[in-house]
Amino acid sequence: MIVSFPGDMLMRMLKMLILPLIVSSMITGLASLDANSSGRMGMYAVVYYFATTFMAIILGIILVVSIHPGTFTVIDREDNDLIGDSPVSSLDAFLDLIRNIFPNNIMQACFQHTKTVYKKKYLKMEDTNGTDINSTTTVPPVTTMINNIINNMTNQSEDATENFVWTRTYPAVNGINVLGLIVFCTVFGIMLSKMGERGKILVDFFAILNEIIMKMVLIVMWYSPVGIMFLIIGKILSLEDPAALGERLGMYMVTVLAGLIIHACIILPSIYFIITRKNPLRLFIGILQAWVTALGTASSSATLPVTFRCLEENLNIDRRVTRFVLPIGATINMDGTALYEAVAPIFIAQMNGIDLNFGQIITISLTATCASIGAAAIPSAGLVTMVMVLTSVGLPADDVSLILAVDWFLDRIRTSINVLGDSFGAGVVAHLCRHQLEQDPHAPIDDKSIELMETSDKKRQIKASS
Repeated sequence: MIVSFPGDMLMRMLKMLILPLIVSSMITGLASLDANSSGRMGMYAVVYYFATTFMAIILGIILVVSIHPGTFTVIDREDNDLIGDSPVSSLDAFLDLIRNIFPNNIMQACFQHTKTVYKKKYLKMEDTNGTDINSTTTVPPVTTMINNIINNMTNQSEDATENFVWTRTYPAVNGINVLGLIVFCTVFGIMLSKMGERGKILVDFFAILNEIIMKMVLIVMWYSPVGIMFLIIGKILSLEDPAALGERLGMYMVTVLAGLIIHACIILPSIYFIITRKNPLRLFIGILQAWVTALGTASSSATLPVTFRCLEENLNIDRRVTRFVLPIGATINMDGTALYEAVAPIFIAQMNGIDLNFGQIITISLTATCASIGAAAIPSAGLVTMVMVLTSVGLPADDVSLILAVDWFLDRIRTSINVLGDSFGAGVVAHLCRHQLEQDPHAPIDDKSIELMETSDKKRQIKASS
C-alpha cells in the first residue's frame, strides 16, 4: 500500500483533469471550425478508428487460431467465483452504449453513467408451485409460520437457484460518462461556431479554461515519472508467485503480446505512412511520454492530458484536430482492447476443448468490436466487457477469472497501444484535412499556431520575392 501510494496520487491528479479537459478542449476545438470541416474531420476519424479496430480483431483471431495457446495451459479453477453468473448479454451492452450517448442529466454525466445490472428477484412459494403457503384456510397458523421461516431461509440460500428470476435494472454507477459528454460538447461547440461574434466571449472563456488546464498538466507531468515507477512496482509486489503465473499463462501472454506488437509496429505505422508519406518513427518519438504514461496508468482517459501536449508541442499538430479527435479516440478507438477481446474467448474455448465454428468466430469479432467501443477508458475495463463476448458464443463466463492474474500487465500494454492508435489517428486526420484547415475562415485559437502560420507566410513571401 505504501509503495503504491505515490502512483495512486498520480492517478488521482490525472483523473482530476479529465472532465475540465474534455469539456474545454472539445468546445474550443469545434468552435474554431465550421460545420463542414468538423463533419469531414469526424467522418475521417470514425472510419480510421473502425478500420484499425477491425484489423486488430482479425489479427488477434489469426494468431490465437494459429498458435493455439489453450492446449499448452493447465490451470486450477479455484477462483471461478470471482465473476458472477449474471446473464449479461451483448444487447444489454449495446443499449447501454446508446443510453450513455444521450444522458438524461448532463451534470450527472460528469460523474456517473448508466449500466445494466441484473438483480435476483426471489419468488414466493405460490409463484413456483402454484400453492400459497401463506393461506390460513387449509394450513394451521403454527405450520404457516414454520413454512414461512423455512421458505425465507431457502430463498437466501445459494442452492435455491430455482426460486428466483433475473430482473434488469438501470442504475447510475460511478464513473464519468465520457461518451455522453463528448456528444453534448460536440453539438454545443458546433452551435457555438455558428453564433459568430455573439459567441466570441464564450469561445474565449473555454479557450482560457483549456489553456489553464494544459498548464496544470505540465505541472503533473513533472511528477509523472515518479508516479509511474511506483505504480508498476506496487503491481509487481502484489503478485504472489510471478514465475508460476508466467509458466501457467505464458503462451496466452505471448499470443496477446505478439498481436499487440505487430499491430503497433507494423499495421499502424504502415497505415500512417501510406496515407501521409511521413516517417511514423518521428510521431512515435514525439508521443513517447504519453505512451509511457499509458503504460503506467493503464487508462486512456488519464493519459489524455499528456497526449494532447505531446501531439501539439512536440509534433505541431493543429489544436483544432487534437481537440476534436483525441477525446473521441480515447472513448471508441480501443485497438489493444479489441485484440484482447478477440483472443481471450477463443483461448478459453481451447482450454475447455470447445471447437468454435466460423459463425461463432464472426460473432466474436463483431461482439468484440462493440465491446471495445463500449469499454470504459479505465484500468481493466476489458474484463467487464469480456463477459459479454463469452456469453455471445455460449462460453462459460466464470472462466474470465482464469486470466485475471495477468490482466494487470496486459492491460497496460494494450492501453499504450490504444493511445498509440489515437495519436496515429490524429496525424492521419490532420493530414487529410490540412487543406480545409488552411482555408478555414476561423483563426487558430492558440499563439503557437499563429506563430507557425506567420512563419510559413514569411517563408512564402521570401520564396516569392527571390
